[in-house]
Amino acid sequence: MHKSTRRAIAFGSAALAAAALLSACGSADTTASGGTLKVGVFFPGSLSDTGFMQSGYLGYQRIADALGDKVELSKVEQVAASDYQQALVRFASTNDLVISLGGQTDADVRKVAPQFPNVKFVEIGGPADAKPLANLAYYDPQQAEAEFLSGAVSAAGSKTGTVAFVGGVELPAIVNAANAFGNGARFAVPDAKVLTPQYVGDFNDPAKAKQAALADYGAGAGTLGQIVNLGKAGMEQAATQSGATMVGGPIPGDCTNPAYLGYVHTDIGAEVEFAVKAVLDDSWKAENVRFGLTSPNDGTDFVLCSKDPAVAGALAKAKTALSTGAVEPY
Repeated sequence: MHKSTRRAIAFGSAALAAAALLSACGSADTTASGGTLKVGVFFPGSLSDTGFMQSGYLGYQRIADALGDKVELSKVEQVAASDYQQALVRFASTNDLVISLGGQTDADVRKVAPQFPNVKFVEIGGPADAKPLANLAYYDPQQAEAEFLSGAVSAAGSKTGTVAFVGGVELPAIVNAANAFGNGARFAVPDAKVLTPQYVGDFNDPAKAKQAALADYGAGAGTLGQIVNLGKAGMEQAATQSGATMVGGPIPGDCTNPAYLGYVHTDIGAEVEFAVKAVLDDSWKAENVRFGLTSPNDGTDFVLCSKDPAVAGALAKAKTALSTGAVEPY
């Protein structure tokens, strides 16, 4: 058993209301006194979304396994947008480090962080151009880099010469990723046709994602890229039904499934680990930190399922161009 307590906090309406009344003085720095570091990780979505949140949760689990004697972890998942701020207040009142996943939490994180000057905050996946606050750092998973690779693979592997991208919520990071997907497709196949991106308004609605995918396949797309988390299940059904293909991720899956040309691998969990270790070794700073092919922190890769040499060549060329700075993703 770890000395840490893996606390799952249930935010009922009464608890959230009480949280709003908590004193905003910040929690004590337990690391300075030799105690365990208290870390609260805010997952607004589902820990089993096969996407951004689950990837982050894998890092949470690795911390529990490797640093259980130094870190006391707590988490919350699937919080309604109207309750983000109150949930963050509750976390900040009881933790030394608060990590928030997803750009959809940005406005609330920026409101809460100044109220708790003694608490360190990290937002993962917020706006790429966000300005850190005195106690708020931004970690950028560089999803656009991963989607540039996805676009290159999609265009090279498309049987129709046409590709498209389906996104969840139309956040800046997702729009940038969609643009990068198109750029990657044209980088690999200059005359590739790239359909207008679709944003279904929800990362976790398989029915909406399937409808969007069927529309794209019906418009001639041979392969689709995506950032839709649980919505991938619907897109997979659409790909199978249409005899077409798609790119999965950010958690690599089964390459025996013919619906997939490959999988983007964006390791959000590595950023959760980075934040915790930075506080433990006293190197944490309120700054923008990048992860991906063009940063020393890694976090981005691509698992290719296609056996087509042309597709493998397109992926290798796109990786090299990105990592050397020869091209920008968007």
